[in-house]
Amino acid sequence: MELFDLKTKKPAKSQAPLADRMRPKTLDEFVGQEHLVADGKFLRNLIEKKEIPSLILWGPPGTGKTTLANIIAEAAGSRFISFSAVLSGVKEIRDVIKDAKDEFAYRKIKTILFVDEIHRFNKSQQDAFLHHVEDGTITLIGATTENPSFEVNAPLLSRCKVLVLKQLTGDDIKKIIQRAIDDKEKGLGNYSLKIENGAIGILAEYSHGDARSSLNTIETAVMMSQPDKDGVRHITKEIIQEAIQQKALLYDKDGEEHYNVISAFIKSMRGSDPDAALYYLARMLEAGEDPMFVARRMVIFASEDIGNADPKALQVAIAVKDAFDFVGMPEGWIPLAQGAAYLASAPKSNASYMAYLEALEDVQSKGALPVPLHIRNAPTGLMKELGYGKGYKYPHDYEEGKAEQDYLPDALKGKIYYNPTDKGYDKEIKERLENLKKK
Repeated sequence: MELFDLKTKKPAKSQAPLADRMRPKTLDEFVGQEHLVADGKFLRNLIEKKEIPSLILWGPPGTGKTTLANIIAEAAGSRFISFSAVLSGVKEIRDVIKDAKDEFAYRKIKTILFVDEIHRFNKSQQDAFLHHVEDGTITLIGATTENPSFEVNAPLLSRCKVLVLKQLTGDDIKKIIQRAIDDKEKGLGNYSLKIENGAIGILAEYSHGDARSSLNTIETAVMMSQPDKDGVRHITKEIIQEAIQQKALLYDKDGEEHYNVISAFIKSMRGSDPDAALYYLARMLEAGEDPMFVARRMVIFASEDIGNADPKALQVAIAVKDAFDFVGMPEGWIPLAQGAAYLASAPKSNASYMAYLEALEDVQSKGALPVPLHIRNAPTGLMKELGYGKGYKYPHDYEEGKAEQDYLPDALKGKIYYNPTDKGYDKEIKERLENLKKK
């Protein structure tokens, strides 16, 4: 199969894309996912024994989910039906189930049903599989880029084994590309190609672990190149860059990756790593995250994780939020970056945050305890007669503005919630409170 008609040098008309032509037929041809397909590993054992349970293949785009489903069906000697959750509904599911029953009844052939993007099926569509998966009418293999714990309903998930596919490494991608370049039957091996040093490395890096994307790009690069007088096509770094264009980052603002990246951003700041914080900030902004969402998280972080170790942190976070609101994009990333670097570098204390949670626990467990009479307000004569405000000591009348009296309800007398750390300004607060207790 040729990419071009060798006589006219024009693209062949009846060509499948290179990524489809190069799709592995056996596990030995498959690249990546060694934790599943290497000798002695889970999936290889199942395939060799031809004991295939219903599976959910969960992983990023281009990691081999569809390919593995095809290999499994071929090895098991089963009938393979594939359809997309985007284009199919309950009616199509019922038709497939009926055909599967007929195939087994008349020919004793089992059916493997592969559902691409299974997370796009709603609950009723997913429920349509349940009984037939359970009674063995079909073996279901679902593929998804989304976390199945969120997107696949619990009854169906409990009937399937979830296999996690990892993003392919740069070396995996290079191996896949080189195989396509060398393959004379299905790939690009019949072309005289001269690949500039480093060009494949650039392609592997910008493919972000997506084998399909890398093969599409090398195919485009070959199509873009012109043969010289000797018929050699020179694949330079510039041609690769032009063929790559701009690949959208894996980031679903409503899905798991949204939570993964914002979590990494916050934990990087909490761990005082400004470099990692700035990397995840760039990931979010480049992928189209709402910058004001990021700014709000920074305001929360300034109080929750920095607190009084650096009281200015909250001022900085609020200023960043206001600055972005005023400037907007494309320049709005500048104050966001300044804020992320400051918050990540600041001393950390969650003392006030933890103090509130402990106080909240007492509120919830002990209820509304009576406020001590001496610190109650007494706006009426009756309240004064009942002792409201009686014996209250006005702190400003005492040395250092501290009067010895109880403020907590009797049931909590002596309870300490707030324990400042020894970090940053927190240390000064701690020393002041300790000195006041000695008075």
